[in-house]
Amino acid sequence: MNKDELKEFLDEKVILYNNPKFIESDPIQIPHQFSLKEDIEISAFLTATIAWGNRRMIINNSWKMMELMGNSPYDFVMNHSENQLQSLNGFVHRTFNSHDFITFIKALQHIYKNHDGLEMAFAKNQNALSMQSSIAEFKKMFFEITHQQRTTKHISDPMQGSAAKRLNMFLRWMARQDNAGVDFGIWKNISPASLSCPLDVHSGNVARKLGLLSRKQNDGKALAELDTALRNLDPQDPVKYDFALFGLGVFEGF
Repeated sequence: MNKDELKEFLDEKVILYNNPKFIESDPIQIPHQFSLKEDIEISAFLTATIAWGNRRMIINNSWKMMELMGNSPYDFVMNHSENQLQSLNGFVHRTFNSHDFITFIKALQHIYKNHDGLEMAFAKNQNALSMQSSIAEFKKMFFEITHQQRTTKHISDPMQGSAAKRLNMFLRWMARQDNAGVDFGIWKNISPASLSCPLDVHSGNVARKLGLLSRKQNDGKALAELDTALRNLDPQDPVKYDFALFGLGVFEGF
């Protein structure tokens, strides 16, 4: 396919998958249960944090996190007692355990109290064509509190070569202006033009088959290559193609 044919093909797939039906089988269903901005972004951030492995397990354990916080994540983050934190003991999703969960709650409180909330923490260090340096700076802010070193692995660092798939997915959810009702677009201080595709096995494999990506590893260099290709197709909303790449890989076995 030439560029025009490829764009037409992928645009059709975006329309096919970027609709409310997508929510039913995707972890984005968790933040869609909330209406308060802070509840949406905290539930989305925690859900994205554990978004690796079996999708049903991701969704089930994300619901479990919300239940442990009384289904009021922002109130829990800001007003929890030590006893309430201890009620999180026993939670585990793969390598993300209850100690990590408790540290994340404390770190989120720190972000809201000292860095004007999640949106501004990410918006402070963005640039026009990438959020990757912003993600790296966010990680520094997040772990300004006392923490165990092991917990830091749950926030990716693009400056260390990571594609930061889960955080790029979270940023898509929050900042992409989506008229189809999937992505929230509640963050107005980050342009959708600066977002990156959440690069994983599915999107990476499909991108290679379509000639959008040549690098074999799904790392930061591959993300930069894919970003360039997708911005050539739509510079204002490049990350919409995540729906096409993911859908082709997961639902169509492309």
